[in-house]
Amino acid sequence: MARSHPHKIRRRSAKVISLALLSVAAIASLPAVAEISPRGQRNANDIKYGDWRKLCFKAAGAPTLCRTSITGTYDTGQVAVRFDLIEREGDRTARLQIFVPVGMYLRIPAKLTVDDRAPHPIPYNWCLSNGCIAGDVASPKLIKEMERGKALTLEVVDSNLLSLTTSLPLARFASARKEVPAQTLEQDIEE
Repeated sequence: MARSHPHKIRRRSAKVISLALLSVAAIASLPAVAEISPRGQRNANDIKYGDWRKLCFKAAGAPTLCRTSITGTYDTGQVAVRFDLIEREGDRTARLQIFVPVGMYLRIPAKLTVDDRAPHPIPYNWCLSNGCIAGDVASPKLIKEMERGKALTLEVVDSNLLSLTTSLPLARFASARKEVPAQTLEQDIEE
């Protein structure tokens, strides 16, 4: 059986490492991939929104979790959009979750714009068989804008690279968020 000399092995290893470093350097010097932008736009005017509603969940010994939500449906009754502001008792930060139908282009985040202010990108987190969910920490700035605003525009991009926009009413958001919950679901765990 032929054996490689240790000196030759070190030289080969050095060559492999050098080639790997050159490859990494070449990739790093390539121009950034061009951003993909929507090819067109359409409004989703056929969505009807209900009222903002606060629903809380209280499990034994755990802090209360509340969702201030609004749901938009098509005439068929199918959910088109659901928007949740999630707040946990004692936490300083709130979270946003936006539920949209499958078929969105997930590399472009959902965008929220209150009235004519700057947009807030909300990245997609995961998809299920019946919908995709974008979510992120809700900045205090966005929450204040929503409490004072008239309309929340949601913009998403579908798999055809068409930008879809819909407008959620904000008239009752602040009062629903601050009022007593419409419903509190309690779960007591007996040991």
